[in-house]
Amino acid sequence: MLTSQLTLTPFTATLLIVLAVLAGNQYRRVWKAEGPRWQLWLFGLVAAIGLLSLAFVPLKTG
Repeated sequence: MLTSQLTLTPFTATLLIVLAVLAGNQYRRVWKAEGPRWQLWLFGLVAAIGLLSLAFVPLKTG
């Protein structure tokens, strides 16, 4: 069985937080302006993937 040692470093986790916040902000701007649906999907998926990665991938310590 393949065991994965996937962990996030503090730097990578910080980048994911920033990316998710920026994508979420762009999602909100496009939504309020009633912009193209493809942009809503793009920014929404980027934000969701970033936040889900932060939630379910362990952070490397030490």
